[in-house]
Amino acid sequence: MAYKITEDCVSCGSCVDECPVGAISEGKGIYVIDPDKCTECGACAEVCPAGAIVAPE
Repeated sequence: MAYKITEDCVSCGSCVDECPVGAISEGKGIYVIDPDKCTECGACAEVCPAGAIVAPE
């Protein structure tokens, strides 16, 4: 399971540069994480100012 960006995303882009595998891209209104690329490192969640990135359950 990959990390997920919720609707709380403010589209700031902070997470994009933190992702070591390039799994995050701009979607419609919010950023999205490609679950096939995500390695669950958590770097994106650590830098998200809105707390919009949640760990896999």
